[in-house]
Amino acid sequence: MDLSVTLADIQAAAARIAGAVARTPTMLSRTLSERTGAAVYVKFENLQHTGAYKERGALNKLLLMEPEVRARGVISASAGNHSQAVAFHSSRLGVPATIVMPSTTPTIKVSQTEGHGAEVILHGEMFDDAQAEALRIAEDRGLTFVHPFDDLHVIAGQGTVALEMLEDAPAIDMLAVPIGGGGLIAGVGAAARALKPDIGLVGVQAELYPSMYAKFARQTLPCAGDTIAEGIAVKAPGMLTAGIINQIVDDIVLVPEREIERAISLLVEVEKTVAEGAGATGLAALLAYPDRFRGRTVGLILTGGNIDMHLLANVLLRNLARSGRLTRLRISLRDRPGALAAVMKLFDEHKVNIVEVYHQRIFTSLPAKDAAIDVECEARDSSQLDRLGEALHASGFALHPVAIE
Repeated sequence: MDLSVTLADIQAAAARIAGAVARTPTMLSRTLSERTGAAVYVKFENLQHTGAYKERGALNKLLLMEPEVRARGVISASAGNHSQAVAFHSSRLGVPATIVMPSTTPTIKVSQTEGHGAEVILHGEMFDDAQAEALRIAEDRGLTFVHPFDDLHVIAGQGTVALEMLEDAPAIDMLAVPIGGGGLIAGVGAAARALKPDIGLVGVQAELYPSMYAKFARQTLPCAGDTIAEGIAVKAPGMLTAGIINQIVDDIVLVPEREIERAISLLVEVEKTVAEGAGATGLAALLAYPDRFRGRTVGLILTGGNIDMHLLANVLLRNLARSGRLTRLRISLRDRPGALAAVMKLFDEHKVNIVEVYHQRIFTSLPAKDAAIDVECEARDSSQLDRLGEALHASGFALHPVAIE
């Protein structure tokens, strides 16, 4: 197989970046293995200094530049993690860096990029808008554009992830790899195919942005929407990466937002680690397509952990609601003394914890002598809530659970 990025390129990149990029652990997750039916190994790239694997490719690219090129400065476009990687390692190497980011980039990624000393320019709604602006500025200012994925040196740097994974967990016989522009899976796939020709390679994209999937399947699909996996929300995948992917990848699957949220929550609950949306898509694929991975020894790359804390809190609470451990019950009752106390007594008897109570008398379609309360509550599981619901009905209270999609 004649690939534009070889195992030798990737091994040279590994030697080049050694010591400046963390060699993150690859660990067997017994609980995730039990949940999915596969033996699941997780590569914790969220433990990099900037919180994502992107440091590997960015640093390899910077180190291969001529000194006079670096002195003029570099510019890049990114939804977050590549920008932080370029900014951080440029600062270490004394290279002036300018980063163009979509205006929708999470605040945490913008502030962290600025914290590494880069000039940050917010432009456009999507990565593609930011990239066009970065290319324009590069030409105006004479800067070198560092592409986040469609660059052979960047691809080789990303491929070092696979060298470490397969050294630490040689039993891995399948990889589930997130795809945005394709740089990670191109590099990881090239290394893995060279080391283990029979290894399974499955790419994973967010359902809202199936750009590489469409290219792979020769289809035309829309790419739009507010995905939680903004790090892989790329409308136009790379040309170099697409060529490599076409030769080495077995399949590309799409995962819905709900499964990405579930994967983020599961990684917090099980592995006690934080993953951003893009970083959790590998696990989301195992949750969405269990038959595709059952019985295999699967390597997952937790590509990054840079998620806004408010968004993370929202995801965790939504997952609790979906699992039945947190819910909101709308209860109709007569507006008279003791009615509310009677409801609260049933919550106490069934040991269901009340988080918030909203007592509504005015803005309701109920008769004037009736009232409605919304009770936000938490329980051990959905069966405990079911028993409470039966008791409320038996006591004459009308119950209307407020569902979450």
